[in-house]
Amino acid sequence: MCGIVGAVARRDVVGVLVDGLRRLEYRGYDSSGLAVINGDRSGLARSRFVGRVAELERGLLASPVDGQTGIAHTRWATHGKPTEKNAHPHVCNDAVAIVHNGIIENHEDLRARQKTDGFNFSSETDTEVVVHQVYHHIQNGRSLFQAVQATARELEGAYAMGVIATSEPQTLVAARRGSPLIVGLGEGEYFIASDMAALIPVTRRFLVLEDGDVAELSLNGVRIVDAAGDAVERPERTSNLGVEAADLGGYRHFMQKEIFEQPRAVADTLEGRLGAERILEEAFGPGATAIFDGARTVQILACGTSYHAGLVARHWLESIAGISCQVEIASEFRYRRHVVPPDTLVVAISQSGETTDTLAAVAEARRLGYGATLAICNVPESSLVREADLSLMTHAGPEIGVASTKAFTTQLVALMLVVIALGRRHGLSAELEHRLVNELRTVPVKIEQALALDETIAAVAESFADKQHALFLGRGGHYPVAMEGALKLKEISYIHAEAYPAGELKHGPLALVDSAMPVVAVAPNNELLEKLKSNIQEVRARGGRLIVFADPAAGIVADEGLQVIEVAPVDDAIAPIIYTIPLQLLAYHVALIKGTDVDKPRNLAKSVTVE
Repeated sequence: MCGIVGAVARRDVVGVLVDGLRRLEYRGYDSSGLAVINGDRSGLARSRFVGRVAELERGLLASPVDGQTGIAHTRWATHGKPTEKNAHPHVCNDAVAIVHNGIIENHEDLRARQKTDGFNFSSETDTEVVVHQVYHHIQNGRSLFQAVQATARELEGAYAMGVIATSEPQTLVAARRGSPLIVGLGEGEYFIASDMAALIPVTRRFLVLEDGDVAELSLNGVRIVDAAGDAVERPERTSNLGVEAADLGGYRHFMQKEIFEQPRAVADTLEGRLGAERILEEAFGPGATAIFDGARTVQILACGTSYHAGLVARHWLESIAGISCQVEIASEFRYRRHVVPPDTLVVAISQSGETTDTLAAVAEARRLGYGATLAICNVPESSLVREADLSLMTHAGPEIGVASTKAFTTQLVALMLVVIALGRRHGLSAELEHRLVNELRTVPVKIEQALALDETIAAVAESFADKQHALFLGRGGHYPVAMEGALKLKEISYIHAEAYPAGELKHGPLALVDSAMPVVAVAPNNELLEKLKSNIQEVRARGGRLIVFADPAAGIVADEGLQVIEVAPVDDAIAPIIYTIPLQLLAYHVALIKGTDVDKPRNLAKSVTVE
């Protein structure tokens, strides 16, 4: 869940490490630090600070360090509070330093054994047992590479780690199991990182380490062994990320930038996937036709925002494609018994493709005998894409803000392509497919129209300045949109927000309604509009203050306690994509008023790579 950067070079790498950490800030963290082998190779130098990477930079200005081999880390607290002593890197006897993502499940057993052996502990983390174990093996005559291999075999849980030692000052060893880690290939210098964004200024060439891999990086090159200890080669890849992807480009926040990038992100996701009147099924990859032909039901697995996208997709799959669909939060899926329907296509949705719970749920589905897996993902080199039988990449580009925006809308667009592909096999007519394809083509323009509401929504957001609670309402396929709106608001403004199907008001939530709690409703012009209008009146009758995003033809008129923001008319099939935009803008502007850290909200991380 945190960020790792490491380097071995013939130059001072401190600047590379700090810049890499800055580019990984979007992943979420509460402290940062680095360790290098001193330029004179006399020992380790370490700097650690609670707070943002800027604190680390200030500390390094006050007490500079330099070195040609080093590791750095942004930590998101799991074991132990966010304090300097718990920040990474962790060091043993000024001889070995480590950075680590993940959770070591047998850390208590290792800690007890190490205390018996005379090791002292200075932190509350599970990571400290790892650095002690590596040091122990080095003391027993193993090289750094061998020591990390031996340690990895003794660990239970998930990890990505980078390790350096004064005994081998020009060597960096990396290992992974469960948490992502890549190796960057420079000209006579080599790097590690949690993802490619950290390394764009120094290289675009990289290798993706597989589960169980241990890699040794030195000035002479890279060698990798797999979990069995056998030498392996991982294919070299080239990143198409640009340096500008991690720049604000004139926007105040990355979230704001990413909201306004959605027309282009959606257009890029559709590019090459739509014919004149049909979707191009070849976009799903070799074997897609046979897999889709055999699918009789769908199981969607996802977490967070991606789960909400899955809920919209379930509505589409059953109402448009005529195929049964179940949606489950990935973290729940693998902890209960299942009745496995025959011929089930598993659709796994993840922006990063590294979400631990989603990866574990996919593995469990495979173990239980579910059918083929289709990944909807934004990162081509991710673990999820590599594990899936089919993949459909969203082309959102890097999403830096923790609160997902363009990833969500591009996931919805990708899922509509899945709906059409499966619908062909379950009675979807050529005429309806043609209409849906044409509607998909209009999505970028319709998003532009929704973005034009920015100033209006900013004014509406003022009414949230003193609010602590909010209620979001939607019906049908717009209930998940309301859920996503509530999630965005709570994530970045820290206002408690809940979403309900509007028809459920009278079954409990209506008791919460008063003039102090704004109620946000999504009111497209569809067959459920009249039902929603009745729900709106229920709120008004109890003194509730409403903000309604409505189609102009809906006939909802602004009045005392009722604000109406008109959303340009849109076909009901794609309406969930468009109505998401105003809710993103509302959350963003409320967060500005509240003065919160929009891009890096407290306690949250971008990529959840621990359970």
